[in-house]
Amino acid sequence: MVETVIKNWDNKEVSKLKLSDEVFAQDIREDILHRVVQWQLSKARSGTHKTKQRNEVSGSTRKIYRQKGTGQARHGSIKAPIFVGGGITFGPVVRSHEYSLNKKVRILGLKVALSLKCLEKSIIVLDSAKLDSYKTSGLSSKLKDLNASSALIVDVELDQNLVNSSANIPYVDVIPLGGLNVYDILRHQTLLISKEAVDAIEKRFAC
Repeated sequence: MVETVIKNWDNKEVSKLKLSDEVFAQDIREDILHRVVQWQLSKARSGTHKTKQRNEVSGSTRKIYRQKGTGQARHGSIKAPIFVGGGITFGPVVRSHEYSLNKKVRILGLKVALSLKCLEKSIIVLDSAKLDSYKTSGLSSKLKDLNASSALIVDVELDQNLVNSSANIPYVDVIPLGGLNVYDILRHQTLLISKEAVDAIEKRFAC
């Protein structure tokens, strides 16, 4: 089992903790991480891109000139796609980019992401992720002491003082355990997670 230290906000060691190999010592599968991140980003796309098709363009419906005798190609509407201002052929329409991904793959992706952070020694386990007061400068100073300029802070239930204090600190995000995801883990340099959240993760995902 992987052993790590539990720290407080003052960067002092409180105790030690053994992490489950099932969750924090998986083989690093880049293909799994890629699949899960692509799935997350696809779900996050708004899909509101849209161009007007021929039946949506504003304009007259009259035949622009007679069928024969002009020496030009036959046309019936000024809204045809070949004319400037006409409808767009096969243009994008409003749709959802979401697709399904097997639950086992999603869970494995989370385990691999946590294992990668553990391998990089970028996980800091806190005895408690709660703060006594709401002060941005105070939290910023604590993160600097922990060498966590880019940090994702995870707890079972969010402390409002922590949420308020982190709101204006760049590259620092606070999420509840239920919102833990592969993309956020990978895009932050350091993962700060409470011991309570670690216990909940191992209880849920460790065999």
